[in-house]
Amino acid sequence: MMTLHYSQTSPFVRKIMVLLHELGKTDDVTLSADGGTALDPAESLAAHNPLGKIPALQRPDGCTLYDSRVICQYLDAQSQSGLYPASPRLWETLTLEATADGILDAAVLMVYEARLRPPEHCLDVIVEAQWLKVSQALDAVNSRWMAHLAGPMDMSHIAMGCALGYLDFRQDARNWRAGRDALAAWYETFAQRPSMQSTLPPT
Repeated sequence: MMTLHYSQTSPFVRKIMVLLHELGKTDDVTLSADGGTALDPAESLAAHNPLGKIPALQRPDGCTLYDSRVICQYLDAQSQSGLYPASPRLWETLTLEATADGILDAAVLMVYEARLRPPEHCLDVIVEAQWLKVSQALDAVNSRWMAHLAGPMDMSHIAMGCALGYLDFRQDARNWRAGRDALAAWYETFAQRPSMQSTLPPT
């Protein structure tokens, strides 16, 4: 039995949980909620990931895996599901997954800026710089990547779905859908998948 060190609100953990649901493998993983914050990670987590970050997948027969992309590729390989397709489509899948993860990196930093700094030291310029990254990435997906998202589901679809879900969860006031009708329409359909509905963060 594998153990996934997780948090219910982490979008990177959600990627893995959506994947497990899609693969029908949720019963193969035990969940271990690890406390702590970005500034003070739980000591128990550091024992599994020296970076003190979630997600981390503890395996009974090998080293603990960390970074959501590493874990997702491992689970896909174990199940031979093909959500990381063969070349040449593989490079599109990996690039779009990296784009989704980049959106998450920037959006999470926006949350950290607001929550972890004292209000008098919170810098709007940093928040807006991160949102510019998010906005540019969303524009690129809406204008260049819809053909890929319209194709057979792969890991990039899951990653992008979780990224957009996180924007709804933490940055809803930014209205990411404005001017991105194609991407918004795709997400409205993808978000209804049972795997997405089963992994919604707590409100």
